[in-house]
Order: sequence, then C-alpha cells, then structure tokens
Amino acid sequence: MIQPKLNSIHHAAIICSDYTRSKQFYTELLGLTILAENYRQDRDSYKLDLALPDGGQVELFSMPGAPKRLSYPEAQGLRHLAFAVSDIDAWVEWLVESGAEHEPVRVDPYTGKRFLFFSDPDDLPLELYEKV
Repeated sequence: MIQPKLNSIHHAAIICSDYTRSKQFYTELLGLTILAENYRQDRDSYKLDLALPDGGQVELFSMPGAPKRLSYPEAQGLRHLAFAVSDIDAWVEWLVESGAEHEPVRVDPYTGKRFLFFSDPDDLPLELYEKV
C-alpha cells in the first residue's frame, strides 16, 4: 500500500479561560473571521470556528473547570501556534497600537526569516512568522 499524504493542517483547537475575552482577541486583534459559533449544552461549552485566509481554522472552546496550561517553563506537547504573515513590521505596529505586548523581532538563523512571539489572553504562545 502506498502511504497517503497529508494536505495541510485543518485547524488548531484552543481551550480558553474567558471565552468572551479570547473571542475578542482572535477576531479583533488577529482579524480572524467567524465561521460558526455553537453552544454545546451537554458540555456547557461554546465552540467558535474561526477562518484563516488560507482555509485553515482556529477553534476556540470554553471548557468550565479546565486546568491552566503550563507555558513556562516549557513542557512537552504543543509548543506554540505560528501564523504566517507577509509584513512583520506592519504587525509590530498593529500590536503596539493595540496594546499587545510582544517579544522583539528575531531572525531565524536557518531560514533568514523574521519572526516574533506574543501571547493570547491565556498565555498561549503565538508566533508571527514572515513568509516573504
């Protein structure tokens, strides 16, 4: 049998501590478009599907009682979520204007591409990676 190929990442799922705050962060600061929002009564939980321009998605979940994620020191598991951007300088201006703290822009020593890290409202590490 020939091994089937993966096409792309379809979505990343994030459990947030404050659904309203995270919804605002991902839609207003990052500019993601809402595809669907559903309340799951059996779980007392919301699920918000957000679209990325390339067809990928971010899913936000409210999960009452979910434990806080260990981000620092880094632990095993998903390290961070990275978004490709065309203009890192425009994003730096937007983050500063929006009051979002971020780390300094760095250069990937292997690719020569610029990137920066910042955090979502639950301290999930997010990366902006310049594609060009």
